[in-house]
Amino acid sequence: MTSIGGTEMVDWNLAVATATRFVRPGPEVSRDEARAIVAELRKHAKSSEAHVRAFTRMAQPDATGDAPHDTPVLVVDRPGWIKANVAGFRAVLKPLLAKMEDRRSAVPGGAVLGAVGGKVTGVELGMLLSFLASRVLGQYETFAPASRDLPAGAQGGRLLLVAPNIVHVERELEVEPHDFRLWVCLHEETHRTQFTAVPWLRDHIEGEIQAFLGETDIDPGTLLERLREAAQSLAGAKPEGEEESSRSLVDLVQTPAQREILGRLTAVMSLLEGHADYVMDGVGPDVVPSVAEIREKFQKRRASGAGRLDQALRKLLGLDAKLRQYRDGERFVSAVVEEVGMDGFNRVWTSPNTLPTKQEIAKPADWVARVHRKADGAP
Repeated sequence: MTSIGGTEMVDWNLAVATATRFVRPGPEVSRDEARAIVAELRKHAKSSEAHVRAFTRMAQPDATGDAPHDTPVLVVDRPGWIKANVAGFRAVLKPLLAKMEDRRSAVPGGAVLGAVGGKVTGVELGMLLSFLASRVLGQYETFAPASRDLPAGAQGGRLLLVAPNIVHVERELEVEPHDFRLWVCLHEETHRTQFTAVPWLRDHIEGEIQAFLGETDIDPGTLLERLREAAQSLAGAKPEGEEESSRSLVDLVQTPAQREILGRLTAVMSLLEGHADYVMDGVGPDVVPSVAEIREKFQKRRASGAGRLDQALRKLLGLDAKLRQYRDGERFVSAVVEEVGMDGFNRVWTSPNTLPTKQEIAKPADWVARVHRKADGAP
């Protein structure tokens, strides 16, 4: 927690309370059905390990055969997802909040305004989390701080599967529930494999994030204004006739140095998300009989959103960029594997220098030329 003089930039407890209060209830299931769903998700998460490792040919260093990952699988409800993500935000954003605290403390009356601002920011953040909590199916938390209720593995990661959201989507799409649950687990297990099989990846991404935050030059009032705008959109309180902003929250904190860092982060996140999509569909035909139907219906749902409000919030929160990462990253992985095979693609995990650039994500042949032909001595 970042605090100066007893005040905080964000009241984290209020953020959790607000998000938990306003999050939509999950689909109705009986107690016995809920137990069965949790048990099945755990079973699928475990079976996914072998499927993903065999398909990707990635394994933990010094691990053999069926050695399990050392990161726990946690099946959570929507409030559980909220608590986990507030804890993650709190840890990752600490440098940025400390910088903003310093700036605020230099303003006359800043401490008094901060006491109020922390409450307001907590409410606004809670409203946004309540929106997101009903949409996330699963998440590999790379920088998760451990707690009694939400333990983390030795490497600091944990895999979250949000059971009510998975059930909601499988019902909405009218797909085979057992197939859909395994399909989701394959995607999230791929993320867990990426970070456990590539030891340097976590530290590399954390370094880039902290460098990005360290370059941030934004005043607390501007950030608060954007959070409020997002919450007003969520509540339907935007004045009639006022156009939706085309800026996302990320757009506000970009200095020239940050744009360069963000380009690298965008490329690596496109790689990770696209790789997960490629793997879940590649493994799918052998273990998920209805994978083609699931993918078709899920892609339509992912692209369309849930109306004007949903689309406005996705733009503000930068989620449209997330959708492009899935698409562009999957195309990159598919093109590279087609050209040089899975083992050739896996050279991407050699070091930070072999990660694709943002330009190479769009032009996979350029990555192949840089990493393969030069390394193999080709002209």
